[in-house]
Amino acid sequence: MKNKSIQNDDNPTTSNGKGTFIVKIEYCQNNTWQGRVTWAEENRRVNFRSTLELMNLMHEAMAKAGSAQQETQKHSAS
Repeated sequence: MKNKSIQNDDNPTTSNGKGTFIVKIEYCQNNTWQGRVTWAEENRRVNFRSTLELMNLMHEAMAKAGSAQQETQKHSAS
């Protein structure tokens, strides 16, 4: 088992397109990883079955954070 922490910045915010994910690789089968990813800013944990699924989960999390921030900026500008 391997634990890998991916940090993009000392300031864990998604406002600048960065986020913090903690990836726990539990297995390596069929030439890909299986495990669990935790999105630190939202404290959300999701299991993944492949490296591609891991990348998609991280991409979706960042897209969600970006759209949520845009909504916040629209409301504060009004």
